[in-house]
Parts: sequence; structure tokens; C-alpha cells
Amino acid sequence: MTRKLSLPDAPKAMPDRRMSAPSAQRNAWPILEILEAHAPQTGRVLELAAGTGEHAVRFARALRGLDWQPTDVDPERLASIEAWRQAEGPVNLASPVALDATEPGWAKDHGPVEMILLVNLLHLISDAEAEAVLSGIAKALARGGVAFVYGPFLRDGRATSDGDARFHASLTAQDPGIGYKDVAWVRARLAPLSVSVVERPANNLMLIARAPV
Repeated sequence: MTRKLSLPDAPKAMPDRRMSAPSAQRNAWPILEILEAHAPQTGRVLELAAGTGEHAVRFARALRGLDWQPTDVDPERLASIEAWRQAEGPVNLASPVALDATEPGWAKDHGPVEMILLVNLLHLISDAEAEAVLSGIAKALARGGVAFVYGPFLRDGRATSDGDARFHASLTAQDPGIGYKDVAWVRARLAPLSVSVVERPANNLMLIARAPV
């Protein structure tokens, strides 16, 4: 589902249907650094909630051996992804497809894939929706596949910076059902995947979740 939230880094529209998000520009390199170290060399990538499409273009260009499939639920985001693909996309970047990963059962029509990427979604959705996303990731991965889940998280039930505490509070004020998820809660819902956690700039984390071989 989609929510209309007031966010500090809301995407800005460009003249040709493309959108650009300051956060996507800032976190592209910290994310790509992890992908280059841990992504498979070949296979299919499913990017959930691909947003503006800026990440899809940049990451697909950097990881040429992977067939990149961006998805989103918002028609404006889907249009932006396609506009970025047409303007700058490499040949391994496919046109986006509509997918609401917060709907239970989505994985049966979108897997198995060798890699899944999810960036900055979990804090914007409810616990039940996050469970659908995470359980779907575990089901959609091929044997030996890897998922990357990036964003801000609670740790032991607490925000670990003043900025995170303020942002979490602003989200719950807009919708009491959403807000930061605890990293331990997320790890538990990615079972039976093996999960490691890597610190990233600005107090974000990257969860690297691997399926059994």
C-alpha cells in the first residue's frame, strides 16, 4: 500500500517525469560498496520499492552481470524509474513492474531470484506489512541467493542517535502504525536466511541475508 507522508527528503520532480531524491544520491555509494563486495556475479535481481529509479540505474550499470528488475507500487515512481531507464539505463536494466511487496504471497509470482534489494522502506510501513515484505524475501530467494536490506533501525528497542529519535517520532506522529523496526525483529523475520549486519554512514545498517545452498 502507499501512504502520503511528510518526509524530509521527499523526491523532487524533473521535467521529463524523472524524480530525484537527495537521500538516494547520498546513500548510493555506501550501498553500492556493499553490493560490489557481496552481490552474485550473475543472475536476476529484484529491487523492491525502487522509488525514483536512481539506484536502479546506478547499480545496474556497476553490476553488469546481473539482470536488474526494479519494482514499485506507486505509479509516479514507476514512471520515474522508466524515465531514468530510458535516459541513462544500461542494457541489463529492465522496465519496472508494479509490485506491492507488503501484500502477503507476492513471492510466488516473483521468484526465485539470485538477489533482492530493499532500501529505506521498513520504517515507512506497519509491522504487518513489514512481515509480508520480509517473509516474501525469504521465499523469493533462490538457493544460495542473497538479499540486502538497508535503512535505519532501532537497536535493543532504542534509537541510537538524536536524529533517528526525532525521525522515528515524526513518523509515528503521522501514523502510529509505522516507524523504525528493531534490527533483531527484522532478523527474526528473515529466517531461515543467515543474516549479517554491516554499519553504514549516517547511522544506517545494511542487513545481508543469505539463503541456504
